[in-house]
Amino acid sequence: MSLGGMTKEATPIRSVCVYCGSQPGRDPDHMQAGRLLGKSIASHGLQLVYGGGTRGIMGAVASGVLSAGGHVTGIIPEFLMDKEATRHSLGQLNELIVTADMHERKHKMFERADAFVALPGGIGTLEEIIEIMTWAQLGRHRKPMVFGNINGFWTPLLELLQHMRDEGFVHTAHLVQPLVIDKAEEIVPGILGAAASKGREGESGIISKL
Repeated sequence: MSLGGMTKEATPIRSVCVYCGSQPGRDPDHMQAGRLLGKSIASHGLQLVYGGGTRGIMGAVASGVLSAGGHVTGIIPEFLMDKEATRHSLGQLNELIVTADMHERKHKMFERADAFVALPGGIGTLEEIIEIMTWAQLGRHRKPMVFGNINGFWTPLLELLQHMRDEGFVHTAHLVQPLVIDKAEEIVPGILGAAASKGREGESGIISKL
């Protein structure tokens, strides 16, 4: 699918895409972080865009938004509907978009979101946020990107990214500088604060330093 719909222009922060695990993981703080982030998204008047799963951390984020009266858009491929969710629980979302495959899912998530957050998760979560960073490096968007580094979950990856920079393999590195935030309740204020700061500077991009 073409990436032609992407834009370099800054947009108001109206929706947040959250990438995270469809499993709860071993650290209970990760599930709690999902719920806190969901409630924070709703309390700030923003909408959640996510992969549609109703289990694990994905489910925690969605339930957090819904419990606080917020709006949830789930985007899920048909083949994952019975693996990452149940059809009954999917019916509780405000909006459900069923895609033909993973590529269409990711592109629709990009189109619907004004910022991206990676909470703890597995290979799929890693692949999704890295792809968003790749598109930023290629100049296809200037949307905020955040690592929710709950209990240092993303620290090994962040060290690898710094190593890549140091070795000269991250070109246009100034475009690939996501926020790193340790506490779930500080993620949305961090995104909005960065957006406001860049707006005052009159810049079109909203990217903060690693």
